[in-house]
Amino acid sequence: MRVYVDDDACRGHGVCASMCPSVFVITDFGYAEARPTAIPAGLEESVVDTAESCPERAIHVTEENHVN
Repeated sequence: MRVYVDDDACRGHGVCASMCPSVFVITDFGYAEARPTAIPAGLEESVVDTAESCPERAIHVTEENHVN
């Protein structure tokens, strides 16, 4: 599974970084970023819960091995 944050949709609420800080960080510009994009084993459920909690629906989880 992979995760990415839609830069155009993110408004920097920080919910993701507070819910799952091992995957999501807030950049110096105030927006979320997923690091790493490949979801570490054991964190899949947490990342999906975090994506569902994003107020802007800016977090996308995919089964694909690459992100376009």
